Amino acid sequence: MSSPRYSVARYLSIDSAESPTISVDGEIVYLTDTTGTPQVWSLDAPNTYPTRLTAYDERVSFVSASPSRPEVIFGMDEGSNEHDQLFRYNLRDGTETPLTDDPGSIHLWGGWSPDGDQFAFTANRRERDTFDVYVQTRDELEPTLVHEGTGGFLGIETWGEPGIVLSKAHASFDYDLFLLDPETGDHRRLSDDTETRYGNVQFGPDDGLYCVTNYGSDTADIVRIDLDDGTHETIQSGDNWNVEGFTLHVGTDRIVWSRNVDGYSDVQAGTLVGDDIESLAEPDLPEGVVYDLGLGPDGEQCVLSLSRSDDPRSVVTFDLGTGDSERWTNSGTLGIPRESLFEPETIRYETFDGREIPAYWTLPENVESDGSSGTVPVIVDIHGGPEHQRRPWFYPTKQYFLQQGYAIFEPNVRGSSGYGTEYTHLDDVEKRMDSVADIESAVEWLHDHEAVDSTRIVAYGRSYGGFMVLAAITEYPDLWAAAVDFVGIADFETFLENTGEWRRSHRAREYGSLDDPEHLESISPIHKVDRIACPLFIQHGANDPRVPVGEAEQIAEKVRDRGVPVETCIFEDEGHHTTSRENLIEEFERIAEFLDEHV
Repeated sequence: MSSPRYSVARYLSIDSAESPTISVDGEIVYLTDTTGTPQVWSLDAPNTYPTRLTAYDERVSFVSASPSRPEVIFGMDEGSNEHDQLFRYNLRDGTETPLTDDPGSIHLWGGWSPDGDQFAFTANRRERDTFDVYVQTRDELEPTLVHEGTGGFLGIETWGEPGIVLSKAHASFDYDLFLLDPETGDHRRLSDDTETRYGNVQFGPDDGLYCVTNYGSDTADIVRIDLDDGTHETIQSGDNWNVEGFTLHVGTDRIVWSRNVDGYSDVQAGTLVGDDIESLAEPDLPEGVVYDLGLGPDGEQCVLSLSRSDDPRSVVTFDLGTGDSERWTNSGTLGIPRESLFEPETIRYETFDGREIPAYWTLPENVESDGSSGTVPVIVDIHGGPEHQRRPWFYPTKQYFLQQGYAIFEPNVRGSSGYGTEYTHLDDVEKRMDSVADIESAVEWLHDHEAVDSTRIVAYGRSYGGFMVLAAITEYPDLWAAAVDFVGIADFETFLENTGEWRRSHRAREYGSLDDPEHLESISPIHKVDRIACPLFIQHGANDPRVPVGEAEQIAEKVRDRGVPVETCIFEDEGHHTTSRENLIEEFERIAEFLDEHV
């Protein structure tokens, strides 16, 4: 017997909870989209009714608890334009205080000072292509400029007694770290010339700097950086997988970390003892994907958010002493039976150069892999980034399309993160089209699968994945029945000219420079639009600062001029991501109708 059918609106209305942070009173403050956009909520205990703290139409992007007072700071933009402004919220009396008032600038949250009297952020107030460091007291409205950046990305990693640690991102896997004295403005470089990625940076015992990095390794480990001589010492290896999350409690020296093992999270806890880690009880957590690791004020409790293919993201804690876990939020599935939600199979397929490409493969209900129950259409869903990774998390539209009878194929083509640094560089610049060739090989794998209708395969992807869709239907036009492009790049030259100034050099390291227009032309789908043969759906947000909406407009016009069916869905109040539930429902209802018509 088949399960009942549910609307796409039903799936998209399932709530998720994320970004948990623990206040000094032990209250968990987090973001959830119950009202249609992410807002700030709080809980005093598991399995109690939550309190809603903010009531905006615009999305809240982050929330961070003070280390010393019952208050949080949160960020919010307008129309998903990523120009976050900062607000302080008193958890005792609900008082809300705007901290910035510069809507033309982007404010990137940095962190609280150790005593909670001040906070730091970076912003492009002075020059649009440059982020500077600002420090502001919690009860004043004007920040102090303490460090002028040198152009491009500049972020704040942590603030401890030795100072503020800054990260300068030249490319996705090429960072520099600096230690800044916020009182004097003096700063010095902590990293060397090795092309390295850093994350989860925190001060630990003896003023050592602990972080997750791929320094000297193909995969990411937990490393201690000596502040005096800059030496890097591995504290915890990822054992051929990436350590992806890490948090440390100063005072108890307790740490929690997670490894990304073929997309699934392996969480462990321990105590730093010299250069070693003494293991604590293994956390009793369900298999899934873990985000947002954080420790409570006393180091006894870890908070995180966790998602599974059949379970939306929820806030969970575990006791570091016993490993026992408790679920604090349970959004449910709006009555959709969990047994009707599908888990993927992890597979690997061979591509053009003999390399094995990891992917997730999911067949819909009552479909036998040997084809004995008939064949089905397939959506090839390509992630963005390109240094991102598709993982086995809850993905409401995926579950909807599975219910509609589509199989879902989710490849982590070369260039994806999660499989080592070398793998992420296999698509850089002149090797760009090799990742598109991985998609052709994915379709060859599908053609060999007895349950697949090879005449009904859909190219589908967001952001860089949107480019991959446009590249796939121009490089391999005979493979596709239809295509869906979300905020994709059509022309790398116009993309680099019009993307946010602070992003240009960073993205050029990945795709190629404006100084080499011949290369950019060679990888841009806009110049091969005459090859597109399948119907195309294009979604974009007019406020997108990353991939400007002109990318959607120009490819739609050229495809339409050729007489190929093309449908556009452009929201005036959205950016790179569709954040309003109302808009999401409209978007995917239209996509579902488009696929019903053409596939």
